[in-house]
Amino acid sequence: MKILLLGKNGQVGWELQRSLAPLGEVFALATNSPELCGDLTNLAGLKQTIRDIAPDIIVNAAAYTAVDKAESEPDLAYVINALAPELLAQEAKRSGAWLVHYSTDYVFDGSGDQPRLETATTGPLNVYGQSKLSGEAAIIASGCQHLIFRTSWVYAARGNNFAKTMLKLAQERESLSVINDQIGAPTGADLLADVTAHAVRSALLRPELSGLYHLVASGQTSWHGYASFVIDYARQAGIDIKVATAAIQAVASNAFVTAAQRPLNSRLDTHKLQNTFDLHLPHWQTGVIRLLDEILEKK
Repeated sequence: MKILLLGKNGQVGWELQRSLAPLGEVFALATNSPELCGDLTNLAGLKQTIRDIAPDIIVNAAAYTAVDKAESEPDLAYVINALAPELLAQEAKRSGAWLVHYSTDYVFDGSGDQPRLETATTGPLNVYGQSKLSGEAAIIASGCQHLIFRTSWVYAARGNNFAKTMLKLAQERESLSVINDQIGAPTGADLLADVTAHAVRSALLRPELSGLYHLVASGQTSWHGYASFVIDYARQAGIDIKVATAAIQAVASNAFVTAAQRPLNSRLDTHKLQNTFDLHLPHWQTGVIRLLDEILEKK
C-alpha cells in the first residue's frame, strides 16, 4: 500500500506521518520537497507526482490557512484550497485511489448555538471559508472515494498555537483580554491523525463509508474559557504566572479588528463519525492537558 501525504510539516501532517506509517509506505511531501512536487500551487507538478507514485491513498494535510490574509490573496487561497483538491480528486478518481482531505467549520456562517450536522446549510463568512467549501464541493463532484473531515480550533505541541501564546502573555502581562463569544472545541492534531488512520483502515474494507464527516474533540468552550483553563493549569503546575485569574477579561469579538469575519458558533456535531467508525472522541480538556504537560516539561 502506497500513501501520498501532502503537507508533512504542518501540525496535522506531522502527526499523520506517525499515524499512517503502520498502514503502508508513506511518501510524505512538503511544499519545498526537492525531488517530488508537494507544492499545491504547482498543479502540473502535483499531477506528475501523483502519476509517478501511483498511490493507493492521497492524504491532503496542506492548506492555505491564513484567514485574514486570504481576504487580500483570494486567488492564492482558491488555488491551494479549491483547485488543488479538485486536481487530487480527479487523479484519485482516475486511478481508483482514496482521497483524504481536511476542511473547516468556517464553511458555516456561525449562527445559532447548536452543533452543526454534516447536512446543515453552509454559508461561509470569509474568503478562507469560501475557498475551503469550494474544495469540498469539487472533491464530492469528482465521484472519487473520499473522506473529508471538517474540524476546528486545531492545535499541536509542534509550532505556534493559542495555548503557547496565552502562556507567554500570562507570564508577561498583568491583564489579558480574550474573546468569549466564539464557541468551539480545541482539537489536537494528534487526535485528527489517529482518527484518520482508523477511518482509512475501515474505509478500505468498506467503500460505502466514503463521505463527509465532522471531527472535533467533545465538549465546548470559548477562547476565554480555553485561555483561562490553560493559564490556571500552568499556575497549578508551578509556572510563574503574572496575570491574576480575575484579570483575564472576557470581551466580544468586535473588540478586535480583523480583516476576516469569524463565525461565533464553531460547534460541530460528531455523531455520524462516532457511530460510523465506532469511535469515542475525548473531551477537549484531555488533549489540552496532554499538550500542556509536554510544553511545561520543557520550561
